[in-house]
Amino acid sequence: MRAMVLRAFAPVERNPLVLSDVPVPVPEPGEILIEISRCGVCHTDLHTVEGDLPDVPLPRIPGHEIVGTVAGRGKGATRFAGGERVGAAWLHRACGVCVFCRSGRENLCLDGRFTGYQVDGGYAEYMRVPEKFAYGIPDAFTDDEAAPLLCSGIIGYRALKLSRIRPGGVLGLYGFGGSAHVAIQIARHWDCPVYVFSRGEGHRAHAQSLGAAWTGTIGDTPPSKLDAAIIFAPAGGLVPEALSVLERGGTLVLAGITMTAIPEMDYGKHMYYEKTLRSVANATREDGDDLLRIAGEIPIKTATTVHPLEDANAVLRSLKEGAITGAAVLRI
Repeated sequence: MRAMVLRAFAPVERNPLVLSDVPVPVPEPGEILIEISRCGVCHTDLHTVEGDLPDVPLPRIPGHEIVGTVAGRGKGATRFAGGERVGAAWLHRACGVCVFCRSGRENLCLDGRFTGYQVDGGYAEYMRVPEKFAYGIPDAFTDDEAAPLLCSGIIGYRALKLSRIRPGGVLGLYGFGGSAHVAIQIARHWDCPVYVFSRGEGHRAHAQSLGAAWTGTIGDTPPSKLDAAIIFAPAGGLVPEALSVLERGGTLVLAGITMTAIPEMDYGKHMYYEKTLRSVANATREDGDDLLRIAGEIPIKTATTVHPLEDANAVLRSLKEGAITGAAVLRI
């Protein structure tokens, strides 16, 4: 099968992904084989390719926003029928027995494995996944529309949950890419005024088209304090900026898998008055199920640009440069 394979970490400008012919994976007991139609392109893929994440075994096929159809089933796999449309996300599997899994926090599993990170992902024609960790895709979405929901959407939704934003509360979003353009639609569905901070004029315009009550650049003073805020950009310097305009008792959520160093902060200015600072680490299957249900109810409209599989390096470069509006999707 065709696949874009990472054999050595390098800046995306050096085209580290190589179009290769590799064997079609064989599903093991309890697994399904997915014939991939689309795979979304995520910032985590960029961090994987450039070596920002620890312990990525090579060679590796990135990608974890996967939509396709069931092309094979391992022994005992009966959840999905052959030909049924399914999706796979970042969480490839969890052990089910550690203290985190047993307390409903499988996203923190001590033996978790993640798609496109420890196991091969969706920049390929086929992949295998435990059927318990696959998702049925709602008929309301095309493959192009569904792919970004499988990570950008799920993480955006989990970040909203952890922010403790309530209907009508003022929400701030820092960075406006794939996750933020889904999160704003959920927040607007909850009647939350949303303030968007982005350095990109095109991204601010996109936010306005999706109902942002105010847009500005980093350092601008919003019309009012934020009841909650989410930082999607991997820039630690945004943390004190966001905390300085966060209301008393508010929560700031860091939604990236990696981030540059957070500067020294003034306790009184940034953290006093019972403000909360917390990170998002992965997501649970429940998050995915809830997001797909809510996405269909709203319904969420994902903005996508579709590219051929062999253009993966160029798409990642565009992502790095902030040149993608909404989400990018690879056509497999």
